Amino acid sequence: MEGIFRQYLAVYRPLITRLNQLLEPHGLSYSLWQVIFYIEREGPSTLVEISNYYGVEKPSITRRVHRLEEQDLVEQIPGQDRRVKVIRLTEAGDSVYRECREKISGLEREVMEGIGKGEQELLHRLLPEVRKNLMRKGGAGDEA
Repeated sequence: MEGIFRQYLAVYRPLITRLNQLLEPHGLSYSLWQVIFYIEREGPSTLVEISNYYGVEKPSITRRVHRLEEQDLVEQIPGQDRRVKVIRLTEAGDSVYRECREKISGLEREVMEGIGKGEQELLHRLLPEVRKNLMRKGGAGDEA
């Protein structure tokens, strides 16, 4: 189906703008939120694990982690291999995650208003498949 990318981008850009506005009072952007979200969901993680998941270069994730460390939202803990940095949320990071997650859930409800539950479930099932196809074909992940 032609035009699917245009339709996706027409949603993506305003969504990222809204997310950044929502996260800004917490000193976050969507790109910083991605790191917090990943660690909350997956537990203490390495820079490589986070960068591989998002398809983003490791130095980009390293910069994000440093910014989050400056805000005392994440900390590095010793890994099995001293050369590997393991990142986990601090107590403050966990608190910020919960506050932001609640706001993001509200935004999700707002933008899905008027869309039937079955259609929402279909979209929820299809978007990860599209992402998997992009990642399998060697494409970049989510850089925002």
